[in-house]
Amino acid sequence: MKQQTKVLFEKMVDYKRFGTVLLSVGIVFFLGIIIPFEAKSEMDVNIMILSSMSFLAVSILLFIQSKQSQLKLQEMEVDEDFFMKK
Repeated sequence: MKQQTKVLFEKMVDYKRFGTVLLSVGIVFFLGIIIPFEAKSEMDVNIMILSSMSFLAVSILLFIQSKQSQLKLQEMEVDEDFFMKK
């Protein structure tokens, strides 16, 4: 049970880290869109918009996955405490 808890905790931390990194990259791409630059073509802007939105979407999904792992971890701890008291 402790091994499973440890693995779940590590997954939760990894999801948060990857989500934070992807959020940062998505923000950088978004800043590339809004900062004026004369040499940007329409295709460059479209690629940056698409990449920014996809990085942000994956980041949100990873934060949701991290929250679900955290809830499972709390549920496992409550169950473990319940069985220890019996």
